[in-house]
Amino acid sequence: MTQQQTGGDVRLTGISKTYGSFTAVKPLDLTVPQGSFFALLGASGCGKTTTLRMIAGLEEATTGTIRLGDRDITDLPPYKRPVNTVFQSYALFPHLDIAENIAFGLRRRGIKSVKKQVADMLDLVQLGDFAKRKPHQLSGGQQQRVAVARALINHPQVLLLDEPLGALDLKLRRQMQLELKRIQTEVGITFIHVTHDQEEAMTMADTVAVMNGGRVEQLGAPADLYENPGTTFVANFLGTSNLIEGEVVSAGTTGGDVVVAACGGKLRLPSERCTTPAAKGGRLLVGVRPEKISIAPTDEADAIADGRNRVTGRIVDSSFIGVSTQYVVENATGTALQVYEQNVERRAGLTTGAEVVLHWNPAHTFGLDAAQSMLAGTTGDAGVETVEDAA
Repeated sequence: MTQQQTGGDVRLTGISKTYGSFTAVKPLDLTVPQGSFFALLGASGCGKTTTLRMIAGLEEATTGTIRLGDRDITDLPPYKRPVNTVFQSYALFPHLDIAENIAFGLRRRGIKSVKKQVADMLDLVQLGDFAKRKPHQLSGGQQQRVAVARALINHPQVLLLDEPLGALDLKLRRQMQLELKRIQTEVGITFIHVTHDQEEAMTMADTVAVMNGGRVEQLGAPADLYENPGTTFVANFLGTSNLIEGEVVSAGTTGGDVVVAACGGKLRLPSERCTTPAAKGGRLLVGVRPEKISIAPTDEADAIADGRNRVTGRIVDSSFIGVSTQYVVENATGTALQVYEQNVERRAGLTTGAEVVLHWNPAHTFGLDAAQSMLAGTTGDAGVETVEDAA
């Protein structure tokens, strides 16, 4: 039941929000393409919820404009904006059954004949058999779907989702990620989703804006952000990255490799994967994701193919987590690297204290500016403001 929309893109131009001396959102420009699933991702206090609330009209922008297609909605009150918001709390009416909860917006506008529209929405969220139940008789995931249906029945041009899955347990949250993506694809309207959960954003969104300290740190498709982080914050916040500081010994040529002295050896990476110009004698952060690295006991080192990046070290910790085993390997230089190996078969010799060789394809390596904090985006140093998002 795809709905044809005439609204167009959501465009934020120079939008910002300050509270006294604190700037929650620094002036930013952002375009959300019509019909896309767009995620604002970041830790608490990064400005993502404030940005969403400015789009909804629940917060007044300090500067800038908000446009929906050709229409400037910056100064419109919330009820006049063609948007609806779904909150984490669902806010369902406990005394009304599911059908009447979904119909609420239509009835408030004086629409009498709601039966078919409610039935269509119940089918969309796959709750056709639950129309007469009360909210307390539904699971958290079912209540969430009711909240989405209640918002969509008003035919908004944009649906705003503020941490909508935060109250669900992990397994149910993952099911709802797929469910929301299915609903968005089916109705074809713009979804703007705020979350602090990296997996959630990457599973559901076509485009992710990673926010940090009131600004957009990097914008792109989930796979591109993960494979090609532009900053240490994005590298650490989206999953886990090994970052190794070293000295550039060969800057390479366009299309060639950059060579960096690090961990007692030399590491190579494609020049086009450096986010900062590599100059001989300069410093560079070499990055590689833990799942890209292979691990082998030192007595198997001769079997490793030539041309791969290598680091020797000793296993100092290992954790079995079902789908994979996670190793921490410490190099003689003191660098600790994380390695995720799929549990395809049991491997002998990979125990704590064992000497090992780590190796990976140079093409899976990226380079970042060494002037940045290597801890940005981690739990220890999120690189964000210390206040919570304005509610």
